[in-house]
Amino acid sequence: MTENEFLRSIKELEKDTMAQNLGIVVTGVLKEKVVGKMPVDNRTKQPLGTLHGGASVAFAETLGSIGATYHVNYPDEFVVGAEINANHIKSAKSGWVYGIATPVHIGKRTHVWNIQITNEKDQLVCISRLTLAVVKKR
Repeated sequence: MTENEFLRSIKELEKDTMAQNLGIVVTGVLKEKVVGKMPVDNRTKQPLGTLHGGASVAFAETLGSIGATYHVNYPDEFVVGAEINANHIKSAKSGWVYGIATPVHIGKRTHVWNIQITNEKDQLVCISRLTLAVVKKR
């Protein structure tokens, strides 16, 4: 499957999911990188008016999971989150945040991805590390 075909299939799979509800847009998928953006708006803000840390984590897991899916034999294999951590560095109050997920480890049973989220000024907002388990479809 080409990268463009994979990106189109991801957009189809994201219908009626958290990613769609949060406004996450995947803008590029390569074997070595997944790129996307997420709005900082009423869907993703916490009560104090800044980007909710949970929205950043959901964004990070979305990008990393998409990247890992590109590396497995989908749909016979799929990935599920095993662990995620996030360090929230800077707040964001409006506009968009941008994410780049890159692989740290691509194994037969586990993948580890690093996700950096930046604001419109290219300042680091959040850094996350995601571990995924590769599961065979039963």
